[in-house]
Amino acid sequence: MSQTLLRPMEDLCDNSFRSVALRTLNAFAVDVMSIPNADDLLWYVAQNVVGKLNFVDCVIYTSNVDQTVLTQAAAMGAKNPFGRSIVNPLRIPFGQGITGRVAQSQEAVIVDDLLKDQNYISDTEPARSEICVPMIFGNRLVGVIDSEHPNANAFGAAELEILTTVAAMTSAKLELLEEAERSERRYRELVESHAQLTRETSKRKALEAELFEARRLESIGRLSGGFAHDFNNILTVISGNLDLLDATGAISDPAAEEFLSDAQTAAGKGADHIRSMLAFSQRSSLDPEPFDIHELVQSTVQWSKQILPGTVEVTVHTADFLWLAHVDRKAAENALLNLILNARDAMPGGGCLELEIDNFTVDRQKVGASDYQLNHGDYVRLSVRDTGSGIEERNLHRIFDPFYTSKPPGSGTGLGLSTVFGFMRQSGGAITVASKIGVGSTFHLYFPTEARG
Repeated sequence: MSQTLLRPMEDLCDNSFRSVALRTLNAFAVDVMSIPNADDLLWYVAQNVVGKLNFVDCVIYTSNVDQTVLTQAAAMGAKNPFGRSIVNPLRIPFGQGITGRVAQSQEAVIVDDLLKDQNYISDTEPARSEICVPMIFGNRLVGVIDSEHPNANAFGAAELEILTTVAAMTSAKLELLEEAERSERRYRELVESHAQLTRETSKRKALEAELFEARRLESIGRLSGGFAHDFNNILTVISGNLDLLDATGAISDPAAEEFLSDAQTAAGKGADHIRSMLAFSQRSSLDPEPFDIHELVQSTVQWSKQILPGTVEVTVHTADFLWLAHVDRKAAENALLNLILNARDAMPGGGCLELEIDNFTVDRQKVGASDYQLNHGDYVRLSVRDTGSGIEERNLHRIFDPFYTSKPPGSGTGLGLSTVFGFMRQSGGAITVASKIGVGSTFHLYFPTEARG
């Protein structure tokens, strides 16, 4: 088998190709955070990543659990005539053909001339050259990305470098999606097993449901917090080196300076994601202080007029007397702003946004604390109501999960509500939601007071 050797970095590709590749990878790095499942991810990679890098075709295979067979999962180009449907997906045993051998060896390969390669399995339209890159996470093969070309010697070190990077990013996201699915499956099993024990009374069911939700969110919080901590260490090194490179002034080429700026912007967005994940996992650094929620609401609403369209009418209702809230003021302001932005997005044609502030007491003798996820004591309640599209009941329990979003890839990270949830729980408060399709949603924020009995 003829395998192309890597050329020196300056010979990898011309500036136009590298510019397209860097911008495509930058967009992928941002969008990948909000892609909700493996199927969407693989089709996105085939069509929106590899498809924009001048590859004639692309086929992505995934491996079975036993690491014995590859199955075609997504495609682009002539091998994808049915949109996002794979008719009779191709199955390739490990070790068979070029793709199967790459899966078995877990090493990328470039074949300059397929007519001279005995391992090539001829297709309906025979190709002349091929590049095949494994997707690996840890020591496990996740799948393979394969591309063929009708001309010989079509692939070189530039294509190998870019496709290897795409494979690494895709593998990492697939592993996170698998872990989330395993956690969800364990949660469902736990719910089912406990449900059998809680059918005696409706009260016991409610208590168990609260316990299950707390355990599920705690599990996701540990996963998010651990990932955020480890990734933050990596991001610190990346950002630090980018800043050092910028400070030295070693880059004088305008195009290279633009690439450096793109990389620094992407690193900054990554840092924002990390802070949001730490907030959800209740590991943020908070500085609680007593302050008037009414004053904070008024100043935030005044500022938000810059981002709200004129078709959204905003009203504020406040009780005659309010206790002082005792939380981190800046984080509380960010929480309210997140809810205002969500309300705006839920009302693209305009509507009403109503904010109401009052005092609220949780008394275990009168109100079940489980109804509000709160301890006994006094709270300042801020209610944010919109007349938007509403949230489906089956999705209500998921809206505070990190990276969950109903928006398309690239339109949202799915970290806004999870950040609010983590901040409120870490502060000793809570957030609840009620919603109805076509009517709108109401979010209640319960801020602890300076002194709770």
